[in-house]
Amino acid sequence: MPQQYRREGHTIGWLLVALIAPVIWGSTYVVTTEMLPADMPLMAAVFRALPAGLLLLLFTRVLPQGRWWLRALTLGVLNIGGFFYCLFVAAYLLPGSVAALVMSSQPLLVMILGALFLKESLKLNQFIACLTGITGLSILVFEPSVVLPAKGILAGLAGAASMATGLVLTKKWGKPEGVSVAAFTGWQLTIGGLFLLPFGLIQEGLPATFTVNTLLGYGYLSLIGALLAYLIWFKAIEQLPVFSISFVSFASPLSAALLGYFMLDETLTPSQLFGAGAIVLAIVISQRHAVAHPKAGGSNTNPHHQLSTKPF
Repeated sequence: MPQQYRREGHTIGWLLVALIAPVIWGSTYVVTTEMLPADMPLMAAVFRALPAGLLLLLFTRVLPQGRWWLRALTLGVLNIGGFFYCLFVAAYLLPGSVAALVMSSQPLLVMILGALFLKESLKLNQFIACLTGITGLSILVFEPSVVLPAKGILAGLAGAASMATGLVLTKKWGKPEGVSVAAFTGWQLTIGGLFLLPFGLIQEGLPATFTVNTLLGYGYLSLIGALLAYLIWFKAIEQLPVFSISFVSFASPLSAALLGYFMLDETLTPSQLFGAGAIVLAIVISQRHAVAHPKAGGSNTNPHHQLSTKPF
């Protein structure tokens, strides 16, 4: 029984830690709109990922070996490069709120992919959580009379599929034995940033000027929005079931909405508050099985990832 309580406490603790990452990602909306050059989202993504990745590589001095070169390339594109690119294409073509709603299909995709590749059983609370979360997000971000181009919808769905696939493969493959989360994160951020670099240079070019405000904004995106957030994210993936960690990402649009209200004087209607409450409820519902039936290593298929108290 004490062991069961320890594992439940471990699961709840890592769920709370995992929430930090999407809350940070939600703050990038405020930073982008208030501190960065307008209409340069791809270069913002490059400056977010590449410096953080190179800094982690410099700090850890560990490179992939053998088959991990291909795996690191795959994960870097799926989790960072391809996901960011699709996200920003969707943001260009759709209202940000609608793009967030389309991206909310990610937990549903993770649930399906987890059942196929990780042999995780489908549970009723997962379907209920998906329905509740998507409903809550649709209420939170609903905008009437919005024209929705098919290309934007497809880009959003592709981004959700990229992140979902990357999350499931990260869980399935784990990381090489003896490699720290810092090195593992550095590989992916560097590869993702290099993937985005040619697209950013061709489509947008470099910013005309770098002001102090701009440098502070890019610094926040890279050191906090990428380096810190993804260190937390990939460590949490080791410790939690894949569906649980995917649903935590719903906290990102909720964080963006609340920060917009408190920092940008944006409004929150009663219906939006109801939608925010539904999102919180969905996150709670999605975690009930993980907390009630915790497993060492969060049901990870990689034998090297067992219950851990090491930070990174």
